[in-house]
Amino acid sequence: MSSDLNSLTLDKITAAMLTAEDIKSAASLLYLAYYDDPLFMKIFRANESDYELRLRAAIREELTTFWQAQQPMIGVFNQQQLLGVACLTEPNTDNGERLWHWRLKMLLTAGYVSTKQLLEKEQSIHSAMPVEHYHMLVFLAVSPKHQSLGLGHYLLHAVNSIVDKNADSAGVGVFVTLDKYKSLFADNSYKTVTQLSFNNVSGYLMFRPKQSALST
Repeated sequence: MSSDLNSLTLDKITAAMLTAEDIKSAASLLYLAYYDDPLFMKIFRANESDYELRLRAAIREELTTFWQAQQPMIGVFNQQQLLGVACLTEPNTDNGERLWHWRLKMLLTAGYVSTKQLLEKEQSIHSAMPVEHYHMLVFLAVSPKHQSLGLGHYLLHAVNSIVDKNADSAGVGVFVTLDKYKSLFADNSYKTVTQLSFNNVSGYLMFRPKQSALST
């Protein structure tokens, strides 16, 4: 592992907000990361021939909406190379609904069924959250070529810093569909709230309370 870290010039790895020029690279990274996610495979019908087109379209529209709504999109960079992405919705975001233009574009690209299921998933998660005002971690991904190097923890540290500094937020939630990722969040003070199921795909809603007191 040390040789891989050295090849990344670890001392130059930084976390920064994505710019407009980073969106295309972020979409490609997220597509690779979520291609075999059980929930995305179910919602976007991985058994059909145009699964890849629907998934790419959904990710593209999500990132466009994040950018237009000025929601936090964090990148981990090795100099100019994007290695990981995290996308958050802020406490003042209506997590149960999407802006009308997002819904229209999703209907045209991902299809009615996929759009409806995504919105139902968001509403179920929102209803199960233990607090009223919170951030939601919608995407967290590290480039497949640079996993197992601690970059997921690096991203979460940046996420947690944003949450802890927000006076309107009580914490941050995330929905985890794969058991192997639970430990990553548990190691960063996320606790399991409940288990939810969408389209016969189960996952864990996890929550990390704001810990601003720990920084003093």
